[in-house]
Amino acid sequence: MMIIDNRLRLPYRRAAMPEAAIIPLDNVDPVIVEELLDRAFEPERHTRTAYKVRDGMDWLPALSFAALDASEMLVGTIQCWPVALTDTAGKPHPMIMVGPVAVLPEQQGSGFGKALVTAALSGIDERAPLPQVMIGDAEYYGRFWGFTNEHTGGWSLPGPFSPERLLVRCDNPAVLPAQGTLGPWLR
Repeated sequence: MMIIDNRLRLPYRRAAMPEAAIIPLDNVDPVIVEELLDRAFEPERHTRTAYKVRDGMDWLPALSFAALDASEMLVGTIQCWPVALTDTAGKPHPMIMVGPVAVLPEQQGSGFGKALVTAALSGIDERAPLPQVMIGDAEYYGRFWGFTNEHTGGWSLPGPFSPERLLVRCDNPAVLPAQGTLGPWLR
């Protein structure tokens, strides 16, 4: 039996979609977003390395979205963040960190996560795309969106991580430093 929390219902006019709607994340109460993230990843999620990579940064509103089901209930979110890979000479290379991609456990596998990632990546300006980086499953994110761990072997993070899960998506991989540390983009 599923318990519906009416606080997850949002006051907006939903776009015409048969099963779901993708809306800007800044239209959702941040408290509700945090509750969804806790359900999807557990409250201990704040100790994960990904949080250290983007520490002190605000998520990018133009690339961050929420998914609502046919009943207009919040079922998923994606946030994108400004980060940088600082090379061995100390030069920061700006990137966009994709994630977390969070979907309620009982809705996982329903396509909400795929729709959220597609929406976020579709919002990137093709005229000057920054490389996108994420921590995730290489096979899944590679198959649908071209993420790979082929260029990240010399990269480090400010905490423990599985190197095979550090992924990047970039139109011109030649611009990626072979070595560096990923962290907040402190312009």
